[in-house]
Amino acid sequence: KGETLEDTGRVMSSYADILVMRHSEVGSVDKLAAGASVPVINAGDGVGEHPTQALLDLYTIQKERGTIDGLKVAFVGDLKRYRSVHSLSQMLTHFNVSFTFVSPKEMKMDDHFTFKLKEKGIKFQETENLEDAIKDADVIYVTRIPKEYFSSPEEYEKFKGVYVVNRALLEDYGSKAIIMHPLPRVDEIAHDVDALPGAAYFRQAENGVTVRMALLSMLLGARV
Repeated sequence: KGETLEDTGRVMSSYADILVMRHSEVGSVDKLAAGASVPVINAGDGVGEHPTQALLDLYTIQKERGTIDGLKVAFVGDLKRYRSVHSLSQMLTHFNVSFTFVSPKEMKMDDHFTFKLKEKGIKFQETENLEDAIKDADVIYVTRIPKEYFSSPEEYEKFKGVYVVNRALLEDYGSKAIIMHPLPRVDEIAHDVDALPGAAYFRQAENGVTVRMALLSMLLGARV
């Protein structure tokens, strides 16, 4: 009805012990939290951030690889507008990792995020070539090209399928990387990858239940 998000946060705090919010506007969750008196979880604010996805991604990497330090992580797809990439790349700066960002130039990682990486002395390279990343990566984090962000179907068709990770490509380069994806996938990971030991994306989704349960328990004061 036109009220502010700050007012919504204040009112909803009377109804619940935790607020979880997903919104199309970058920074919207901060506004809700400014008015709230209970914990607020960011479940995605437009093309901004997705912190709980990053937590489950981090847990998945640790569980699958047994370590995070020393890994080479390749992010593939629309990196400019994919909030899970923004959050995970920032979280990984707390570890000794290096990045390769694979995207068309129109979808490259935003300067705001790469500046943070430079500030922290994190090694990264940017390329439009998928093969450059696959041959050395320990983790390949694939994203879809999000149709909903394009102004026309014709514009989307120009980039649809620009990167496809398939079994032949992985085997050609002898890749032992784990393959991750925040899901849903469209055509950017071929179904013939699903049976490979490194195909971690459905295990990754399952890990989200455990991680978010732990986060809720922590915020509710449970001792685990």
